[in-house]
Amino acid sequence: MNIPSELKYTKDHEWIKLDGDIATIGITDFAQSELGDIVYVEVETLDETLEVDEVFGTVEAVKTVSDLFLPLSGEIIEFNEGLEDEPEVVNSDPYNAGWMIKVKCSDLSQVDKLMSADDYKSLIGA
Repeated sequence: MNIPSELKYTKDHEWIKLDGDIATIGITDFAQSELGDIVYVEVETLDETLEVDEVFGTVEAVKTVSDLFLPLSGEIIEFNEGLEDEPEVVNSDPYNAGWMIKVKCSDLSQVDKLMSADDYKSLIGA
């Protein structure tokens, strides 16, 4: 199970990479393996400002659809358009090419509530 130590994580299996006040967000290796073959990623919240834990999109796998929850409040400024044609890249490369959105964070203090890699490993029993 790949759990990069430089990222932050949520109980809902999203990962967060911060660069200043811009957060790149996707789902973890654990999440994609639990979902199975991903066939569609939908984000209809581009250019919207959402609060922490609001649904920003959905990910559809062969057998299920799961909501995606925003780990940090802010404006969704970018969607990974490559996922429209190749959603399966979330399965093969969840932490790089499989990123989902970028958010301009409105409250960086929320980062302190996210999990470290070690905390996330404990959560999933890795």
